[in-house]
Amino acid sequence: MASALIHICVAKKLNETLKVDEKALFLGSIAPDLSKQIGLSKEKSHFLSTPKDSIPNTFAFIDKYKDQLNNPFLLGYFIHLYTDKIWFDEFMRKKVYEGSVHLMDGTTISTSPEEILKLIYDDYTNLNVQLIDEYNLDLSLFYEDLILPTIEMDEIPISKLPVLIEKMGIIIANSKNSKSYVFDLDIIKKFIDYSVDKILKKIAEYEIKVHP
Repeated sequence: MASALIHICVAKKLNETLKVDEKALFLGSIAPDLSKQIGLSKEKSHFLSTPKDSIPNTFAFIDKYKDQLNNPFLLGYFIHLYTDKIWFDEFMRKKVYEGSVHLMDGTTISTSPEEILKLIYDDYTNLNVQLIDEYNLDLSLFYEDLILPTIEMDEIPISKLPVLIEKMGIIIANSKNSKSYVFDLDIIKKFIDYSVDKILKKIAEYEIKVHP
């Protein structure tokens, strides 16, 4: 799945058009990953059709929450799911295949799925500093008192969102700027722009009513 800061960057770029409450949108854009932090399966939080799936069933989310997507938190949740859908269905297919991964130096290595994931997650940490600077991210969400959304969801326990915020705040504080193995900033920026374009089209296609 895309990193928390990639999700936030997508949400910020989208909000240049949507113009909704930014902190609520950011919170929604990372909320599905609460499941990992509290030991729950991703199947429910990410609307996966089966436990082995990686690609969220965004149609199921829209069917359930379409009439509430004027809520910035739920809109952010949708943004997260659709970004993950693009990440796995299009972006990662070009990077990882049959136990191999393409590195930035042009080589391809064959290794275990666990090692491939480690390389990718190391990149996330390395890229955080660059993303914060490039997108001038307001990360006060992670350091101010959290205002929980007044909404109920079956997929995640809303009351546990402070756990996610605390964990993400620690990750951001510990981020470092070092060599990238699999991705570089330009590749991620292209992914973010591509995701923003596709999600804006989906918002129009689904006739989602967004109120600034």
